[in-house]
Amino acid sequence: MSKVIYKVVQHDGGWAYTVGGTFSETFASHDLALKAARTAAREQTAPGSDTGISYEGTDGVWHDELAHGENRPETTVEG
Repeated sequence: MSKVIYKVVQHDGGWAYTVGGTFSETFASHDLALKAARTAAREQTAPGSDTGISYEGTDGVWHDELAHGENRPETTVEG
């Protein structure tokens, strides 16, 4: 099982959460960013329906796969 870590950090004059180097929108307070990170983390662990996904690999080739709705990561919020 993969693990996704949400980190609350100061960003762009306010607060945001980051996951794997990508920032959320900026929030006015740490508490608002933390609440948003917890919501996003909780939603990411919710099971869903199986669905097809397409993505471009680092080799520039597009790949098609079936993403299983029950295959959800473990999430943690820090900050």
